[in-house]
Amino acid sequence: MSDARPIGVFDSGLGGLTAVKELIKILPNEDIVYFGDTGRVPYGTRSFETIERYAKEDIQFLLRHDVKMVIAACGTVSSAAPHVLAGCGVDAVDVVSPAAMKAAQSTKNGRIGVIGTQATIKSGSFKNKIHELMPGAQVFGVACPMLVPLVENGWFGIDDEIAALAVERYLCGLKEKNIDTLILGCTHFPILQPVIDRYLEGKITLINTGAAAALRAREILSANSALNDSGGARKFFVSDSAESFARLSQIFLSTDTHEDVSLVSFG
Repeated sequence: MSDARPIGVFDSGLGGLTAVKELIKILPNEDIVYFGDTGRVPYGTRSFETIERYAKEDIQFLLRHDVKMVIAACGTVSSAAPHVLAGCGVDAVDVVSPAAMKAAQSTKNGRIGVIGTQATIKSGSFKNKIHELMPGAQVFGVACPMLVPLVENGWFGIDDEIAALAVERYLCGLKEKNIDTLILGCTHFPILQPVIDRYLEGKITLINTGAAAALRAREILSANSALNDSGGARKFFVSDSAESFARLSQIFLSTDTHEDVSLVSFG
C-alpha cells in the first residue's frame, strides 16, 4: 500500500527548508506542501499564547491541502505548543524529540548544549526530553534571538563577519562548558552550521533538528505503509514576499522554486 497525499511542513519562515532538504534527500517520491509564515517571523520572541494561535492557523492551512502528515519544522512551536501539533488529526512530527534522542545517543561526556529562540529555551523542552532519555546528562541552553533575522536576511555565509560575531557572542559561554554535543534547536540554525562549526573548531557534534525530524517522518510513514512511490512535487506558500523567499530558498535547496511559491494571507 501507499499514500499519495503530500507531507505538510511549516515554519515561521525559511528555517523549515532545512527539514525539506532532508525530506527530499531521503524521501524523493514524496509530495511536499510547505508553509513559511514569513509575514510573522520570528515566532521565538512571541508569547506562548500567540505562538499557539499561529501554530493552529499554520496547521489548518496545511490540512486544507489534504496532507497525510504535519511536520512542525519550527523549534519554537515544537517547544511551546506541542499540544497543538498532537491534536491536529494526522500523524505529526516535531523537531524536539528526534533531536533530543540523537543528542543523547551522540554524547560521550553527557554535556549537551542547546541553542534556540527565547521561547524554546524558556520552555525547557529539549532539556526535559534529554533528561527523560538520559537522567544524568547536563544540558546547557542559550537563547540566540538574533540568529533567525540573520538567516532570514541572507547573512549566513561562512565568511560573513556579522554572522561570525553573533555566533561567537552567543556560543562563547557554551564553549567553556566542555560540551561535546550541540543541538541546533531552531531549524534556521543549520543554515549557519559552517559558521558555528568553524567557531567550535570542528570539535563538537552538531545536531540538525530538521534532519532528525525528517528521519522520524520516514520511520512513521514506513511503519504505516504510507510512503508514496510515484510523487515528488513540491509547493511552497508564504505569508509575505514570495520573491524574497524564492531567491533564498533556491540557495537552501539548490533548486529553483520561484514558480512554485504562492502568497497567502490569514488576515
